[in-house]
Amino acid sequence: MIYLLLVSIIWAFSFGLIKTNLATIDPVLVTVIRLFFASIVFLPFLRIKKLNKSLSITLLIIGSIQFGLMYIFYNIAFQYLKAYEVALFTIFTPIFVSINSNIMDKKWNNSYILTSIMAIIGTGIIVQTQFNRPGLIGGFLIVQLSNLCFAFGQVRYRKIMRAHENISDKEIFAIPYLGGLLTAALISIFFVQWNSVIISPGQWLNLIYLGILASGFGFFMWNLGARRTNIGALAIFNNLKIPLSISVSLVFFQEKANLPNLIIGGVIVLIALLTNEIIEKQKILAHG
Repeated sequence: MIYLLLVSIIWAFSFGLIKTNLATIDPVLVTVIRLFFASIVFLPFLRIKKLNKSLSITLLIIGSIQFGLMYIFYNIAFQYLKAYEVALFTIFTPIFVSINSNIMDKKWNNSYILTSIMAIIGTGIIVQTQFNRPGLIGGFLIVQLSNLCFAFGQVRYRKIMRAHENISDKEIFAIPYLGGLLTAALISIFFVQWNSVIISPGQWLNLIYLGILASGFGFFMWNLGARRTNIGALAIFNNLKIPLSISVSLVFFQEKANLPNLIIGGVIVLIALLTNEIIEKQKILAHG
C-alpha cells in the first residue's frame, strides 16, 4: 500500500497546478503532452519480446481508456470546476472500482461495497458547493466519465498482470502509456486548434512535472500498488487523495474549504481503510 500512499500525495498537487497554471491550454493537448513525457520515461525499459500479440493489444486498450480517455475528461472538467471540486467529485471512483471488479470476477463482494460507501460518505462530507451554479452539473458528469475510465483501467490491469507474474511492470508499462498517447493524439487532430497554441516556459515546467512525475512514475506506482493489494484497499486509496488535495489547495493554492468538514471526512476515509484491512485479515485467518 505504500505505493498507493506515495502516489496519493504526488497527485494531491496536480489538481491545483492544472487549474492555476494550465487553464489556458487546450485540455486535449495537455493530455497529449503529459502522456508523451510519461511514455518516454518507460520506453527504455520496454521488453517487447516478453509479450505476445494478444497481451500487447490488451495493454494498449487498457492504456487508451485508463490514461487517454480518462485524462481528456479529467482535464476538460477543469474548464467548469474549481480544483478542489474536481478532486471532490472523484468520490465515486471507489464504487466504480468495486463494481468493475465484481463484474470482471463475476461475483459480488459486499464488504468492498461497504467500505467504498464509507469512503464516499467521508469525502462527501467535505463537499461545500452550490449545485445551481452554471456548468457545475456538466462538470460533475464529466468527472464521472473520467472516474469510470480510471476505475476500469486499474482493475483490468490488475487482473491481466496477475495472470502474467513472470513479467515485470516496468518492462511493459510503456505500452499502456502509448495506448493513451495514441488515443489522445488522434482526438487532438480534430479538436485542438494547433495554429493558436501558446505555451509559456512556466507552463512547460508544469507539464514536464505532471508528465514525468505525476503521470509517468505516478501511474506506474499506482498500477503496481493495485497489482499488489486487494480491491477494497484500492478502492479506498482512490478517495484518500481527496482530503490530501484539498489540504494542498488550502496551503499552496489559497483555495477555500470547510476545515471541520475536511477533518471529519478525512477521518471517515481512514476508518474505511482500516475497516477494509480488518476484513481482509479476517478472511486470511478464516482460510488459513
